[in-house]
Amino acid sequence: MSWQSPISPGISWYEASVPERPFYPPMAGSRKADVAVIGGGYTGLQAAYNLAKEGVDVTLIDACRFGDGASGRNGGQFGTGQRAWAEDLEEVVGRERAQLLFDMAENAKRYLLDFAREHAIDMEFVPGQLSVSHKESLEKEYRRHVEVMAERFGYPHLSFMDREETAGRLGSSHYRFGIRDAGTGHIHPMKLLVGLAKQAALAGANIFEQTKALKIDGKGGAVRIETERGTITADRALIACNAHIGNLEPVTASHIMPIRSFIGATTVLTGRPGILPGGESVDDSRFVVRYFRKSKDGRLLFGGREAYTADNPRDISSHIRRQIREIYPALADIEITHAWGGTVGITMPRQPFCREVMPGVVTIGGYSGHGVMLSNFCGKLYADLTLGKDTPLDLLKDLKIPAFPGGTRFRSALLFLALSWYALRDRL
Repeated sequence: MSWQSPISPGISWYEASVPERPFYPPMAGSRKADVAVIGGGYTGLQAAYNLAKEGVDVTLIDACRFGDGASGRNGGQFGTGQRAWAEDLEEVVGRERAQLLFDMAENAKRYLLDFAREHAIDMEFVPGQLSVSHKESLEKEYRRHVEVMAERFGYPHLSFMDREETAGRLGSSHYRFGIRDAGTGHIHPMKLLVGLAKQAALAGANIFEQTKALKIDGKGGAVRIETERGTITADRALIACNAHIGNLEPVTASHIMPIRSFIGATTVLTGRPGILPGGESVDDSRFVVRYFRKSKDGRLLFGGREAYTADNPRDISSHIRRQIREIYPALADIEITHAWGGTVGITMPRQPFCREVMPGVVTIGGYSGHGVMLSNFCGKLYADLTLGKDTPLDLLKDLKIPAFPGGTRFRSALLFLALSWYALRDRL
């Protein structure tokens, strides 16, 4: 029987299609550790794995099950670079730092592919990503991006697609043009998550599900984490809760905003070879982005609605179907077999948030929809930092990430108003 996440709506196709998803026990009583990790998504589990394999005593807890949050329910797209285009990031942080941040993301891509290969994790990697535009006015910007990435950032894997090529690769004439990225791809996120948790446990990490952190205190030379099932005392700690931070730690909560994103999986597209014939994933230029791809068994996995409050739409399927119909009219009546949502952590500038929030306690998150490869790599980088190795994690610590206005009480309402305006602009 498929598991219903208590923090994310709907049964995901990923959950239904993964061969196995083992339960891990809750913590039983108080414990001591060298490092405590709060959050069992990609960031936390990668940190636990990389520390444990070096002999560090690690205890990891998650309030629910590993993969109940974004790590097990996302769109599966790697992307390239950071969330912002490299040339846009250059305007904010300068040429040298923009290059370093881009190189960091490329290393993240290589790390994740190597990790899956080393441990024989079949995460169903498929190469290729298409970034397409719904507005003619963006053509110059898209063409320039291809040139800049090759000439200034040393990334030759992008090619501009005119309207004809875009239509051919999508099987739809809805979009004007786009960029094909042959240097990235997409995966089955839950298969990666399950394999990662297994490797963390095999490496010797003590990993516990259904153990909620209630309070964290970094005073007095040790970190104390109070949970529903006992207290963890550690030399240092990583907060890897991302969008699910709640009231646990105020600095993280003020800088990372939770938003809901929703995905639907159709029945298998039998007799429709013209839809995404190359198997690439797709994301578009809307502010409220639409993203879609085909699964290994030939379903259309389509995401395209966001919510900025804790409320969920009553019928996720109907929202998803309307957007599918705009792009693929022939699929207007196709059955949606699974519809689900998850919570993504975003920051104001859409750049990752990394800070030491109290002595010995680091928080990492806010990948802003670009976390499949970055979150895995950041978990590894936190382990490297703890082990005294050279790490580019300071690049993220130095980013100027402002807190959201309005505090945790009013920020959702303010963001809803602002983003509703951008969503309206998408339709103009």
